[in-house]
Amino acid sequence: MHLDVQDLRDFYYRTPLGRVAQRAIRDQMVRLWAPAAGWTVAGFGFAVPLLRPYLPQARRVVGLMPGPQGVMPWPAGMANVSVLCEETAWPLPTGLVDRLVLMHGLETSEHPSAVLDEAHRVLGPGGRALFVVPNRSGLWSRRDATPFGFGRPYSGSQLEAQLRRHGFTPERSFTVLHAPPSRAPFWLRTADFWEKLGRRLPWLSGGVLMVEASKQVYAPSRGGLGAVVTRPLKALEGVRGGAAAPEPALGRLVRLRPGLQDPDLGSHRT
Repeated sequence: MHLDVQDLRDFYYRTPLGRVAQRAIRDQMVRLWAPAAGWTVAGFGFAVPLLRPYLPQARRVVGLMPGPQGVMPWPAGMANVSVLCEETAWPLPTGLVDRLVLMHGLETSEHPSAVLDEAHRVLGPGGRALFVVPNRSGLWSRRDATPFGFGRPYSGSQLEAQLRRHGFTPERSFTVLHAPPSRAPFWLRTADFWEKLGRRLPWLSGGVLMVEASKQVYAPSRGGLGAVVTRPLKALEGVRGGAAAPEPALGRLVRLRPGLQDPDLGSHRT
């Protein structure tokens, strides 16, 4: 079940804990994908808090928000790039997107397979997708005071297996939000310290799992016979031009006269 867009907006833009979460996830995304000119960048679910660094250079930025969640205009003070869509039919051409991020769109969907099929369809050759989901072993998925406490949490192996079934190749995985989901001033002030510590200690489990994946593209197979005949038969070469085929040298019948000697067979008398 999708969360309401108003609740998501209030958490990420109006609470200190939401701003800490937004900064930690966005910074990790920018470390993976430094903004580059000419990209088409799209986000599905409620991924717009992560897309702002790409607005100045990207060719196109699109925020896809599923119907059950609702839509809000974004970014504030600029031309709107967010659009309401069906979660199983995105209004984007096939192969258009260079970078795609899903946040609060997969774990809350009632049709996760269809969402992954659409993600695979819109991603272009050489494109990358980033899936941001609640970590099953983290603290954030166990508290419903944040959006990551709703929907289906994933382990790394569960998410990667699901991505492979839909044509993706997992490349890298990370966890973020290593501080507990607490609004206490101490945890909010030290959030950056815990994020740096989590990057140095891969075994330290964070509250959110991020998996980067590429799109599998198979080379077209060649039809027909792959083997080359190096010594073709020449028995019918003469028939093509109307001439008789040459008589095999070893297949001639020799008619011997009485008293003659075949050098190979010796003398022969009748």
